[in-house]
Amino acid sequence: MSLYGMMRTGVSGMNAQANRLSSVADNIANSNTTGYKRSSTEFSSLVIPTTNANYASGGVTTTVRNAISQQGDLKFTTSTLDLAVNGTGFFIVQDKAGNQFMTRSGAFTPDDQGRLVNAAGFTLMGYSYANGSPSSNANGFAGLEAVDISQNASAATPSTTGTFSANLPADKDIVAAANLPSANAATAAYSAKSSLVAYDSLGREVLLDVYSTKTAENTWEVSIYNRADAAANTSFPYANPALATQTLNFDPTSGKLAAASAQDVTVTIPGGEDLKLDLSGMTQYGQGYTVTAATVDGSSPSSIDSVEIGTNGIVYAQYANGAISELYRIPLANVQSPDQLNVLTGNVYTQSYLSGSVNVGFPGEGGYGEVVSGALESSNVDVAEELTNMIESQRSYTANSKVFQTGADLMDILVNLKR
Repeated sequence: MSLYGMMRTGVSGMNAQANRLSSVADNIANSNTTGYKRSSTEFSSLVIPTTNANYASGGVTTTVRNAISQQGDLKFTTSTLDLAVNGTGFFIVQDKAGNQFMTRSGAFTPDDQGRLVNAAGFTLMGYSYANGSPSSNANGFAGLEAVDISQNASAATPSTTGTFSANLPADKDIVAAANLPSANAATAAYSAKSSLVAYDSLGREVLLDVYSTKTAENTWEVSIYNRADAAANTSFPYANPALATQTLNFDPTSGKLAAASAQDVTVTIPGGEDLKLDLSGMTQYGQGYTVTAATVDGSSPSSIDSVEIGTNGIVYAQYANGAISELYRIPLANVQSPDQLNVLTGNVYTQSYLSGSVNVGFPGEGGYGEVVSGALESSNVDVAEELTNMIESQRSYTANSKVFQTGADLMDILVNLKR
């Protein structure tokens, strides 16, 4: 037996327990850190070859493991911008230098530029809907940009589709061709009138005057004018011709549009786009003029009122005028062995040679978990378990120190033998 080897083994044991105590201390310190994954110190023996006559004590070596794949409990909050991943995957974030990482820490808040930043200062990344519905880059982070929910943003949507349905009184008098609204004369007469609000490309309101006029039995003319062209304090004549005119033919037995009749009319909105107005719900019954449906899409510019994030990672903007639009879609990243990722400051991870390559996909698809808005993932640390580990390590450290101390005492006896 080597006294020196005995002392070295004792030092090895103390060093191993010190490493374990360090991981315990880190776990306890981060027990309330959002998305933190506990670390553990694993031991393996270190054996030195021996002979029959002498035993050579070896020692112990340690390896730190991180339970990154083990999910923590979800803690619900009052902020829709707090995000958690329920299942597999990591948020993709970026630091100020443009380097991209993975994290489960989803406590995001807008910075001074409207970008979502978590408590460690990392910016959430996503795919923009600016150029249409996005697709994920399966094997990398290309195409991602910072998720920006600036409250100064606005959206103006031109009108392109609409519906107008009404009952036209069957007993109305027939109007002569010279006096039809489509003639745009001062003597114009009509059977019924309604107005619709549409929007041009800049989100400005365009009031449309819709005239319905009986031209023959079971035949009606629908003429649509821009209210801005109307004569002062009157209607006709308008400064410009009708934006659109359509003839409707009704089935005399059912009161509905005949099969061969036009079913819609296309209106070119001044300063906007073509509005296709569905007229298929028009009827002709023996009762008064009644509008049953009048809808036109589009919206005026409006500031973002609130932001909602779906389980599929889509970031929706709710505008003050009630409009809703898709801004970004948040992807998730994953690797073949998450527990082998490199752990960096700020509760973020990067790919290592043991973790496997990074794959990117959308929440709820291809085995990825879902995004939970208004929730945060708690640390997966069990404080009671850590305290137990701490006590065990303390006792083991003390025992190893006794081994070293005994070896040192024996070494003193050996040195003093010749005195």
